[in-house]
Amino acid sequence: MAKMIHKYLRFFFASGLALLIHSCSNTKYLQDGELLYTGAEIKIEDDSISNKEKKALKAELEENLTPKPNSTILGLRPKLYFYNSTKEPEKQKGFRYWLKYKIGEEPVLLQDVDREFNKDIIENYSENKGFFNVNASYDTVAKNKKAEVIYTVRPGTRYKISEVNFEKDSTLINSEIQKTADKSFLKVGNYFDFDVIKAERERIDKNLKENGFYYFSPDNIIVQADSTVTTNHNVDLNVKLKDNTPKLATEQFTIDKVIVFPNYNIQDVKDGKYNVPMRADSLAPYVYEDIFVVDPDDKFKPKIFDRVLYFEQGDLYNRADHNLSLSRLINLGVFKFVKNEFVVSDSINNKFDVYYMLTPRKIQSLRLEALGRTNSANYAGSELNLNWTHRNIFRGAEQLKVAVYGAFDVQIGGPADAANMFRAGANAQLSFPRIIAPFRFPSSSAYIPRTNISIGYEFQNRTDLYTLNNFNASFGYVWKENERKEHDLKIIDITYVAPANETDKFLALAADNIYLSRITDQQLIFGPTYAYTYTTTMLPRKNTIYYRGMLDLAGNLTGLLSGANAKEGDQKTIFDVPFSQYLKMENDFRFYHKFSEKSSFASRIIAGVAYPYGNSVDIPFSRQFFVGGSNSIRAFRARTLGPGSYDPRSQEEDAFFFDQSGDVKLELNAEYRFNVYNFLNLAAFVDAGNIWLVNEDAQRPGAKFSSEWMSEIAVGAGLGVRLDFSILVLRLDLAMPLRVPYYEKGDRWTFDKIDFGSSDWRKDNLILNIAIGYPF
Repeated sequence: MAKMIHKYLRFFFASGLALLIHSCSNTKYLQDGELLYTGAEIKIEDDSISNKEKKALKAELEENLTPKPNSTILGLRPKLYFYNSTKEPEKQKGFRYWLKYKIGEEPVLLQDVDREFNKDIIENYSENKGFFNVNASYDTVAKNKKAEVIYTVRPGTRYKISEVNFEKDSTLINSEIQKTADKSFLKVGNYFDFDVIKAERERIDKNLKENGFYYFSPDNIIVQADSTVTTNHNVDLNVKLKDNTPKLATEQFTIDKVIVFPNYNIQDVKDGKYNVPMRADSLAPYVYEDIFVVDPDDKFKPKIFDRVLYFEQGDLYNRADHNLSLSRLINLGVFKFVKNEFVVSDSINNKFDVYYMLTPRKIQSLRLEALGRTNSANYAGSELNLNWTHRNIFRGAEQLKVAVYGAFDVQIGGPADAANMFRAGANAQLSFPRIIAPFRFPSSSAYIPRTNISIGYEFQNRTDLYTLNNFNASFGYVWKENERKEHDLKIIDITYVAPANETDKFLALAADNIYLSRITDQQLIFGPTYAYTYTTTMLPRKNTIYYRGMLDLAGNLTGLLSGANAKEGDQKTIFDVPFSQYLKMENDFRFYHKFSEKSSFASRIIAGVAYPYGNSVDIPFSRQFFVGGSNSIRAFRARTLGPGSYDPRSQEEDAFFFDQSGDVKLELNAEYRFNVYNFLNLAAFVDAGNIWLVNEDAQRPGAKFSSEWMSEIAVGAGLGVRLDFSILVLRLDLAMPLRVPYYEKGDRWTFDKIDFGSSDWRKDNLILNIAIGYPF
């Protein structure tokens, strides 16, 4: 019977697949004489070049051919089928129009392919790569209303550079070119490559732009190639200035006046309020530190432009200061548009005025956000945020951000009698676009350093259990060295947590559980924190990394000066509240590898430790580590894993929902991501890790970090679906545990327990994570 069922299943599967292929056939929609273009093939016939060179040349030539054939998935063309099978819409909107022209794809026919044009492209591209004796031909192969074009290429021997000469003369610009000739990209012995020649022209242009030649262009440079001087496939290169180079491009310019319009509006120009350019002398009443500021409404303090702009009167023009000034103006965060013009003011002495036309953003904004949340901890909820921003509160591009919010989480499954959560609060941050300190902080970065002052309060209510008041304040600096490196130093970061109410139910639970009682302890945490971030993820590379390291030093100086020793019973207080003293470090390292445009590999390692000493025996609950959940080890519900081999099922059933925390954390994640179709992405992932305590906890056996830590690593794996709509990524990850650290030591791997056919197994082991954005 089983064999017969299997036979019929195979029959129906094969029949269904055949029906699908037939239904997706697109050639039946072609008119008589039309052929569907299925693509091109490049064949390279030449024994004078290596197989590696052939492979590289073949890939480059195929990339340049036009047009591209219709896209395929598993050999089928669903986009083309949607186009063909959908009737012509009556209007340029609606479902039918969307299906035919947005999802569908118009057929690419053989008649659309200009084969002679592609042949010329092949020969021209090959010549640009040094194959000066290239010859190409093509042939068309047609079958079953489909056609493929085969191009045969005989490139010949590739030419190498035998000599590079920078032509000399007595001009100033030529002397600047000669200064960097030794840094040329054109090297004797390398293959001739037109792309390298273009890069060399841009290198020369970049160097000249750094030395006052504002009006110079890469097109003013010509690289002459002579392949006739020898017969052994070599070429001589001569680099020189074109004879028709404009005189203005050969002149070295200095800055005359710096003129800023910080409240620029194109309508004011049309109405004749002011004109650009205009005489700098007429702006004398607005001069500040040699900068002419045109701000009749006095909206901005002129000293902010002295801090941001790099050009000063008499400076030699250079592209670096030009770009830095523009970047810093944008990074002030107060201007929507930044426009820059250079106008010759003294053609005899080669001087020009530099104008900055700045259009402010809306100074004040109010935004209301409503967010819905569901997570793998069996909680669903929503959050409402009201944010007000003033981007120029003291007329110096200072930003004041004030937010009030409310949120609630309601349990939708899991342990009975679990408490719901309600949070409400407010916070404010004042950000200054400079470092406020008794010392000078020079910055040559394109990014504005900032001094941030923040204060906030949150009321937290866990229904029928307790309520907490959370107060926090901080003062610190944020600055970036460049686009890769960022520093965040909080000179002081203060948190005060105080219980407002503890119900009889919670007190009864906490009476037998010291760990639970610590949740509502009064906590006073203060001290400096520092975070360093390094990333290359914004660069167009195959391999990129992200690293963030954090150091938290709470109460260290105060504890040292006061001689606090909580273990010896000498715990110090401030306003009758014991202050926390600990050292905490956390490192988050991520590695990304891009296989192709449609597939990539992502991995992450998180390692952290928090050590209490002096005035503290334990790390404050709010500063401990947690694992599990949609952005962590996804096979375990949020914050329910660990510490160590401690079994959370040993708790009272109605206390199970409390977060499990630790002082040591190790987490590893790996994920293979690939695009299936348009916005649909899939992923396969593996997560591993755990948390541990530094000290013993009699009520949580196995929680302390020990030499057995390797055997206490949890492992989970799963599959994910990601709907990437660019502005929003909806993620669904289905995971199951492969290794459970709180099982008996020899029985922690769960492969032999997997039973997808059992509803009880699925209920206990399959965890669906619903989240917004990628996990890392």
